[in-house]
Amino acid sequence: MNYGNLVRIFAILLMTFSLTNVPPLLVSIWYSDGQSMVWVLSMLGILALGFVLWLPTMRMQDELSTKEGFVITSLFWLVLAAAGAVPFYNIPELDLSITDSFFESLSGLTTTGATVISGLDSLPQSILWYRQQLQWLGGLGIVILAVAILPMLGVGGMQLYRTEIPGPMKDEKLTPRIATTAKLLWLIYVAFTLLCALAYRLAGMPWFDAITHSFSTVAIGGFSTKDASIGHYDSFAVEMVGVVFMLLAAANFALHFSLFRKRSLKQYWRDPEYRFFLGSVAVMVLFTFVALLFNQHSDWFTTWRHALFTSVSVHTTAGFGVTDFSGWPTVLPYLMIMAAFFGGCAGSTAGGIKVIRVVLLLKQGSREIKRLIHPNGVFSIRLGSEKAVPEGVTSAVWGFFAVYVLVFAAMFFALLATGLDFETTWSVSASALNNLGPALGEASSNWASLNDPAKWILCVGMLLGRLEIFTVLILFSPYFWRQ
Repeated sequence: MNYGNLVRIFAILLMTFSLTNVPPLLVSIWYSDGQSMVWVLSMLGILALGFVLWLPTMRMQDELSTKEGFVITSLFWLVLAAAGAVPFYNIPELDLSITDSFFESLSGLTTTGATVISGLDSLPQSILWYRQQLQWLGGLGIVILAVAILPMLGVGGMQLYRTEIPGPMKDEKLTPRIATTAKLLWLIYVAFTLLCALAYRLAGMPWFDAITHSFSTVAIGGFSTKDASIGHYDSFAVEMVGVVFMLLAAANFALHFSLFRKRSLKQYWRDPEYRFFLGSVAVMVLFTFVALLFNQHSDWFTTWRHALFTSVSVHTTAGFGVTDFSGWPTVLPYLMIMAAFFGGCAGSTAGGIKVIRVVLLLKQGSREIKRLIHPNGVFSIRLGSEKAVPEGVTSAVWGFFAVYVLVFAAMFFALLATGLDFETTWSVSASALNNLGPALGEASSNWASLNDPAKWILCVGMLLGRLEIFTVLILFSPYFWRQ
C-alpha cells in the first residue's frame, strides 16, 4: 500500500474541503452576524494543514488500488468530520465540547440529522447555513464529488466509487467512464436541490430557509434551521413539497437518469424496488392514520397530514418533524423507528438496509418455502421482468443482513453499558445505524444529554451506516492487510 499516495490524496481533499467555509463566510458578511473571522480562520487552518501534508507527497501519483480505495473512503469521512467540527468548536454561541463538535459534524456529513444543538431559531445565519451545507455535501457522497475530479489529479476513481455507492450491485454504472457517472449524479442532485428550493419558496418559506431546507431535504438529512423543524411553518404546502422531494431523493438516482433519457414517468413504476418502496410507504401512512384517528380523536385532515409527513420522513430516513411522534399512542413510536430499517432505495441518499435488500430477502424466503414443497425444483430470483439475480448477489444480501443485525446488537449492548436506559439505547442505536436522526427516550428532542462514551459509539454507528458496514469493517480484517 502506497501510504505517501494516500497522504497526498487526503491533503488535496482537505484543501478542497477548506473551501466549504467560503459560503458560510459570505452568509455571515451578508447578514452581519459577527462570525466572519470564525470562517476565515477555519478555512485557513484546514487549508494550511492540507498544504503541509501535500508538499512532501506532491510528486506521488500512482494509480489507486482497491485496498487504498477502501482506506480513503472510510478514513476520509473521519478526517472530514474532524475538519468540519472546527467551526462548531470555535463558535462561542454554541459552547460545544470536542465530542459534541465532532458528533454534530459527522451527523451532518453522514446525513443522520441527530443534533446536540438547541436554540436554532436564535443562532447566527452562517451557522445554520453551515449545518445544512454539511448534509448537502454528504448526501450523495463527498467521495463521489472527489471522484469527478480525481482523473485530473492522476488518480483513478472506480475503487472509490465502488466503496461509496450504496446497494448490493455496485458494478453497475450509468456511463462507461466513472468520472462522467459521478458528474452526472451530481448534476441530477443539483437540479433537484434547485427545484426543491424554488418549490419551498413558492410554498411560503423565506428564501434563506427555502435554500437551506432544500439542502437537507434532497440529502435526506433532517437538519433544520428551526427547533420545531418543518412543523415550525405549520403549512400544508411546505409539508407536501417536503414529501415529494423526500420520495424523489429516496429513489435510485439511476431511475432519474432513465427518466430524463426516456422522457417517461413510467420508469418509476416499472422499477420493482421503487414500486415496493412506494407501496410500503403507503401502507405505513394508512396504518398510522387509522391508529392516530382512533386513539387521539383529532380532526381527520390534521391527522392525515401528520401521518403522511412523518411516515415519509422516517421511512426515507430524513428525520424531519411536524410533530413529536415519540408521544404517539400504542406501537406507533416503535413502528416509526423500525421503518427506518427499510430506508430508501439503493443508489439514493437515504439510509437503512435499502429496499432492494429487503425485496431480495423476501424473495429468498419465498424461494425456500417453494423448495420445501418441491425439493428438486429450480427456482430463480427475479426483480420484475429482469434477468435472474446472480446467486452471488443473493448470498451477499444475506451476509450483509446478518452483519447488520450483529452490529446493531453490539452497539445496543455497548450503549447499555454506558448507563443509558433500554428505550433510549434501542432507539438511538437504530437511528444512528440507519442514519435517521429522531429517537425516543432521553434523545427524543435532542441528543446533547447523552454521555460522551455513548456519543462516540454512535459516531461509529453513523459511519458504519453511511458506508454500509463492510467498507469500514474490512479495515479490521487481518486478511485485508496481508500483501
